[in-house]
Amino acid sequence: MRVVIAIAIFFINVAGFTDSNEITVGEKAPSFNELDQSGKTHSLDDYKGKWLVLEWYNEDCPYVKKHYGSNNMQNLQKKYTSKNVQWLTVSTSAKGKQGYIEPSKAKKHFEEKLYSTALLLDSDGNMGRAYGAKTTPHIFIINPEGYVIYAGAMDNNDSSDPKTIPSAKNYVSTALDQAMSGKNVTKSFSKPYGCSVKYN
Repeated sequence: MRVVIAIAIFFINVAGFTDSNEITVGEKAPSFNELDQSGKTHSLDDYKGKWLVLEWYNEDCPYVKKHYGSNNMQNLQKKYTSKNVQWLTVSTSAKGKQGYIEPSKAKKHFEEKLYSTALLLDSDGNMGRAYGAKTTPHIFIINPEGYVIYAGAMDNNDSSDPKTIPSAKNYVSTALDQAMSGKNVTKSFSKPYGCSVKYN
C-alpha cells in the first residue's frame, strides 16, 4: 500500500495534475489581470494585435532549471522579444510553497534571471487555473487575434537533464516560427512536463 501511495504522489508531482480548466488550442485565450515585478497591471487586452507567449515558472523546479541553467529559456526570450513577441513569465506558486516570489523581491529577481517582457505574480492562482497551467514550465502561445495556437511542453524530451536540449525538438520555437510566417502549426499541443504548479 505504501508503495502505491508513493507512486501516486510522484506521478502527481511530475505530471502536475490540478483541478484547473483545460484550454483547447483554437479557443480564445482567457482574460487575465495580474501585477508584474514593478507593480504594473497586465491584462490580455494589453496584447491585442500582438504575438504573446505565456510561460509558467518556478525557479526551484529541476525542469525549469534545465532550461534556465542552460540559458535555453533566456535565449528564446531574447530571440522572440527582439521580433516584437511579448513574453510573459508567470509565477503561480502560492505563498509558502516552492517557487513563491515575494513581491518586494520580484523586480530584482526579474532583472537578474529573466529576459522576458515581464514577470507576472499570480500567487492566488487565478491566472494559472484559467489557463489550466499544470507544470513548470507550461507554455501557451496566443496569436494577434487572441486565440491559443499552441499549448504544452517546451520540447519533446521530458528529462530534467540539460544535456538533452540540443537533440530535442523545441515545440515553442517551431510553433512561433511557423505561425509568424503564416504557416500552419504542425504541433499545436503536447503534454506538458515538469513540476506541478504549486497552487493553494
